[in-house]
Amino acid sequence: MMQKFESLADIQGSIPLVAKDQHGCRYLQRIFDEGTEEEKEMIFNEILYHVPELMVNPFGNYLMQKILGVCTEKQRLEVVFFLTKNPTDLVKIALNMHGTRALQKLIEVLKNEEETSLVISAIKSSFLNLVTDPNGNHVVQRCLRHFSDEQSKFIFEAAASHCVDIATHRHGCCVLQQCIAHSTGKHQEKLLTEVCRNGFTLAQDAYGNYAVQYILDTKNRSAMETLKSEFKGNYAQLSTQKFSSNVVEKCLRAFDETGKKTIVSELLSASCFDHLMQDPYANYVIQSALLVCKGQLRTSLVDAIRSRSVLRSNPYCKGIFNLVKK
Repeated sequence: MMQKFESLADIQGSIPLVAKDQHGCRYLQRIFDEGTEEEKEMIFNEILYHVPELMVNPFGNYLMQKILGVCTEKQRLEVVFFLTKNPTDLVKIALNMHGTRALQKLIEVLKNEEETSLVISAIKSSFLNLVTDPNGNHVVQRCLRHFSDEQSKFIFEAAASHCVDIATHRHGCCVLQQCIAHSTGKHQEKLLTEVCRNGFTLAQDAYGNYAVQYILDTKNRSAMETLKSEFKGNYAQLSTQKFSSNVVEKCLRAFDETGKKTIVSELLSASCFDHLMQDPYANYVIQSALLVCKGQLRTSLVDAIRSRSVLRSNPYCKGIFNLVKK
């Protein structure tokens, strides 16, 4: 198709259609690299009212990304006005596998408060749909990277309000971690509080456990204390579960000596310490405890293990006894 184009005049009046063709799209993109201002304006004027359909098109989305990267502020504002006229359109674009790329490009190039506010107003009511969508979540993450703390306020507040729903979702969990990473002050404090006060539930979830581990990595003192309270009395139970056992291991590495002592004491006082040693998950928790604990605390653990030497041949206990030898 590209070979048929001798000049832009050949396709005048059909530019939106040409933009949906692989070769036609490349031809139009090249004009934005090599063409005159008049040619660029001609293309822009023809595609403006077709922006939503082009953004979700397998080829048209590339032209839109190109245009958004080089257009004037006035043209960009026209695109934003048209896209946000009907917020449903913008959300549909965000949820589309091609549209998400074009919309992320738009977010990258937003310059003034007016256009940013229009985009925020259009997507804020669909926050939960966006963060739990394989395409939409990337739009929210792009907002976090390019918006100011104040502009991202709607994201932080919604994430805190829907903390458990988001944290226990495959895509939402990633967004929640990014919210914590990009927020500051009271916004970050609120997010940490919400995750921590739901820590026991989240630790046992396939995705929620990553949110808890992420917070443990921050070493935030207040968050650590809240998680200690959430988990206290439950370490044996948490150690025997696939996801929460990883959290307990992280606690052993992240907590102070008092926190470590609480964990080990609970494991040792459990009537089922023998079973913990033979458990497919808890045995790794015990191994982690042996690696991070020192002094009397480690000695107590080693003594308890050695008194159960009959378990040495158990396949789950081999790693534990190997560490005791050292």
